[in-house]
Amino acid sequence: MNRITGGSLFLALIFLAGCASGPPPAVGMWGVDMNTPLGVIPVTLTLNEDGTGSMSAANLGDAPVSDVMYDGPNVTFTAEIDAQGQSVVLDFSGAVDGDALEGSFGSDFGDIAVSGTRQ
Repeated sequence: MNRITGGSLFLALIFLAGCASGPPPAVGMWGVDMNTPLGVIPVTLTLNEDGTGSMSAANLGDAPVSDVMYDGPNVTFTAEIDAQGQSVVLDFSGAVDGDALEGSFGSDFGDIAVSGTRQ
């Protein structure tokens, strides 16, 4: 009887631990600023729990986000944008601290600093 009770308690604890983890901290909608050599570009960034997302900016249009990877507070993803008729691949690497997101986009033109807040 003790084995059944102990086993049931163990399974219940594993189930509750899985439920308590919730989505990764970076999941959600973010208002971020890309600090480019041409000035600050405001961007709306959406990251979904399933590893998809999107970026939207008045100067850059809309672009899907792919290969989203979450590791605790850290997040990486790739986006391909149209910059004045030229396709540019941006590789993001950053971290979430509460409702703040800090990181950078790596590109062929160098790193672009990014900072933002949860919307």
